[in-house]
Amino acid sequence: MMAMMLFMVSITTFAQDVDAGLAAIETSTESLKRYVPVVTNLCYAIAGIVAMIGAISVYVKMNNEEQDVKKSIMMIVGACIFLIAAAQCLPLFFGL
Repeated sequence: MMAMMLFMVSITTFAQDVDAGLAAIETSTESLKRYVPVVTNLCYAIAGIVAMIGAISVYVKMNNEEQDVKKSIMMIVGACIFLIAAAQCLPLFFGL
């Protein structure tokens, strides 16, 4: 009988902990959702900065007649495409 009572007490305690955990997860999810637009705009800003610095770098390489200009262009374009795609997928990941 005593074991049964201890079992019932532990189940109710566990149920209270689960409810508190679910509430904490929902609170953190809501606070993360508030940061998604900020991070999206930050990704766009970083992509713009990468594009500007990359354009200057490619211009300097073209003027110096270096051999790996195409490689630099492809790397910069790839980085910008990745940042823009990440900014577009971030809201979808959090369900906004």
